[in-house]
Amino acid sequence: MSSSGTTTPDSTHLRNRRVALIMATLGFGVNFWAWALLSPLGPLFVSEGMVSSPALIVAVPVIVGSLGRIPIGALTDRFGGRVMMPLLSIITIVPVLFVGFIGQYTYGTLLVGGFFLGIAGATFSIGVPYVNSWFPPEKRGMATGVYGIGMGGTAISAFVTVPLFKNVGSVAPFVLVAVVLAVYALAAWTMMRNAPTWAPATKSMISQLAHVARIRLTWQACYLYAVAFGGYVAFSVYLPTLLHNWYDVSIGDASLRMAGFVIVAVAMRPLGGILSDRIGATTTLLVGYAVVAVMAIVVIVLHMWQDAPSLIPVGTVGYIGMAAGLGLGSGGVFALIAKRSDPADVGSITGFVGAAGGLGGFVPPLLLGFMWVQRGDYSTGIALLAMATVFAMLVAVWAGQPAAATARPARSAGAPAEETPDSAAEEALS
Repeated sequence: MSSSGTTTPDSTHLRNRRVALIMATLGFGVNFWAWALLSPLGPLFVSEGMVSSPALIVAVPVIVGSLGRIPIGALTDRFGGRVMMPLLSIITIVPVLFVGFIGQYTYGTLLVGGFFLGIAGATFSIGVPYVNSWFPPEKRGMATGVYGIGMGGTAISAFVTVPLFKNVGSVAPFVLVAVVLAVYALAAWTMMRNAPTWAPATKSMISQLAHVARIRLTWQACYLYAVAFGGYVAFSVYLPTLLHNWYDVSIGDASLRMAGFVIVAVAMRPLGGILSDRIGATTTLLVGYAVVAVMAIVVIVLHMWQDAPSLIPVGTVGYIGMAAGLGLGSGGVFALIAKRSDPADVGSITGFVGAAGGLGGFVPPLLLGFMWVQRGDYSTGIALLAMATVFAMLVAVWAGQPAAATARPARSAGAPAEETPDSAAEEALS
């Protein structure tokens, strides 16, 4: 028995686990802050006459960050989060400073800067496998949900980017983010460690990606996340413009309301993971998507009944409700992946799923911008979101079936099956 005050291996592991989760979450948040720098500034670029619509400016970083998650996820399986998170944070500093000092003054250079700024969005697929490797299966929903709080970096951007831009100087928000990235990268390199059970993938990147592409769960989770996180991304980049156009809300007020939307979604994401550990990922997903569908219908009906609809109170309830449902769904998807996939494949699966989520956020801003220019209305776009969530409920039930566990390696003869809340419910219904 160890004497009082003696550090035991278990206490050291628990401390390292907490540090790993905290540092991964901070890295995700800081890089998402950088990734979302252009969204709050979109209406300002329009008012200055640089562009007629900010849709493409805010969408370019989204699609680059989304597609970048596929190779970054595979590289994380190979090199580990301890290397990849600080490395990508350092790389992101370059486009941040480019946009701040050069890119923001002409449309062409802004698109170039936004393209490379998208690299920051790829950090998402680093943290999920890194955190997953530190926690046992029964706590992975909670862990990946807490990690998802990092997407609140978009809320930080919404709160501080425009005030710094207007009151301190146009380069101020970019310099601040670059400094924070540098400090974080140094701290991450010093404090992060790969889990003792983690082992680098032995397959080549192409072989590893081909392997996870053959797993049915990969594509089911891709659609689920494209709706949940894609909806969140779409609102986080386009909601200020939507509120300004549709409800005649000022640019500053719209950015603050978008930040509120983000905060609710971020707060609900860890709850989605925790609920997945307790009642099952499938049930959590069904609840989240149902809330989104109902609240989307509320927003549409409000516009049908009122010529000049107000955000207060019903409209606000509708958008906050959608934020809550999207947050629950985002947390539930990665709880599903964590519980039903081989830990060695989590990074690569996360790459595909994260890409789908980002791409799910790329199309809606362009579609909504087109609808506003052509029809002066967003109702059709909100209706499409409602239909997508209803279909996602069907996919969630499908993904919750035992066959979806083909992502797991076969158990040894005589080994007991790992039971999750989902699998227990499925057995009771069979």
